[in-house]
Amino acid sequence: MTDAELVQDVEAQRAVMIAVATGGPRIQDVNWEYTRRRATIATELAARGLRDPNPYGDLWGWYGKWSSGDLPSYQSRRTYISDLYRPLIDRLLSGSQASQVFEEPTGWVAIDRDLGEMRRLLEEAQTAVQYQAVGLFCREVLISLAQSVYDAKRHPSLDGTAPSPTDGKRMLEAYVATELSGGTNDAARKHARASLDLANDLQHRRTATFREAALCAEATTSVVNIVAIISGRRDQGDA
Repeated sequence: MTDAELVQDVEAQRAVMIAVATGGPRIQDVNWEYTRRRATIATELAARGLRDPNPYGDLWGWYGKWSSGDLPSYQSRRTYISDLYRPLIDRLLSGSQASQVFEEPTGWVAIDRDLGEMRRLLEEAQTAVQYQAVGLFCREVLISLAQSVYDAKRHPSLDGTAPSPTDGKRMLEAYVATELSGGTNDAARKHARASLDLANDLQHRRTATFREAALCAEATTSVVNIVAIISGRRDQGDA
């Protein structure tokens, strides 16, 4: 699902919440649609490292809020729901306007999930310890990525040292060197290694800042996409 399609679902969710609270359809007639769409929205937001701002698991929960006396008028209910969703919609619209080569997940379920969690951690981080946690999470993503593609028989390490199961850097370097061998791939090989070096370097900064954490997250995402391309997961027509 693209960001634009997700915005359509979010706006539909907003509309039905306003409708049932302002004299529109009965809750029992539209609650199934609301809960089904809520699950879809939650899944798509999680993949982007975002949270659903809507705390109401079903429309009866929303009914409890507006009927308690907190939102006595139709206008107050419209304003409440609009304010609830506006930051999320603005964020998604901003993201959909950005140039992205790949909008779809890689298909490595655990890695896609961890990339979403990495982005969430970066968004919420405010202290050096929290920024460092982003770097540590990046490390786990790269280890998982390496374990997904590395084959010890096919990908000999560059320095002759057999990688340990958690040596993501050495495994990925060996993978890229083998799969992108030859002079015609020299530039691509250098770019992949530079992204990997940046991600690994920033993981270990004890005085981490937002910029360093953001660079680490971006470099990690770049490495994942590079390896996904090399492995054929980004080929057109592939599932």
